[in-house]
Amino acid sequence: MIDTHAHLNFQAFESDYGKVIDRAFKSGITAIINVGSNLETSLKAVQISQAYNKGIFAAVGLHPIHVKDESFDESQFLSLAKANKVVAIGETGLDYYHDKSNAGQQKSVLKKSLQLATKVDKPVILHSRLAGEEILDILKEFNFTGQGVMHCFSEDWQIAKKFLALGLYLSFTGIITFKNNHMVQDVIKKMPLNRLMIETDSPYLSPEPYRGERNEPKNVIEVAKKIAEIKNIPLEKIASITSQNAISFFNLTNFLQAC
Repeated sequence: MIDTHAHLNFQAFESDYGKVIDRAFKSGITAIINVGSNLETSLKAVQISQAYNKGIFAAVGLHPIHVKDESFDESQFLSLAKANKVVAIGETGLDYYHDKSNAGQQKSVLKKSLQLATKVDKPVILHSRLAGEEILDILKEFNFTGQGVMHCFSEDWQIAKKFLALGLYLSFTGIITFKNNHMVQDVIKKMPLNRLMIETDSPYLSPEPYRGERNEPKNVIEVAKKIAEIKNIPLEKIASITSQNAISFFNLTNFLQAC
């Protein structure tokens, strides 16, 4: 099983990310994508990935909530993007939940991130809060033909269909285990298995029965269990399919064969 989106590079894990990684591997997790949200955490993600000879990979990018404090340093992010074990650009996107006053700035960084992903031929991890239609518009305007995933997908089937039509993947977190989250559960029920991935977004969004605790990659199994329940498919099949989707999306085959 693969956790396609975690933040072990964040302060919440500063003192024990090694133990968290050990617990994940012992629980059957084979790989974790450690995702940056600004230059500092992107560098940390790369450093952590390179400290392990297997299973830990990095993504580098500038999250929309950080664009007000940090400009997108194209040369620095390009350098990081070329580092060994960096498998994606992100996370990037639009977040209007916290602040829409800097929407222009957010869009500019998103476009630069798409350009970077194209330049280094790596997939992009997209973040959206209250901005699905605008991200769709930018992807179409940019004529983006690379690989993309909508991380922590939390919108309805009408938006989901549009992202799927552009060839994107959808990734789901522990929020799907929350009792009243019928909208996202409906998306899972209707979407094809070959575009589906799972994640924790650790340290956030702990699934039931760990809600309220710090989340960690080993808990991604709870996401897989819920998807298996929704789709009425054996857990082993969900684990296998989502892992193969992640291996293909992040181009992990050579890394995992070398381990």
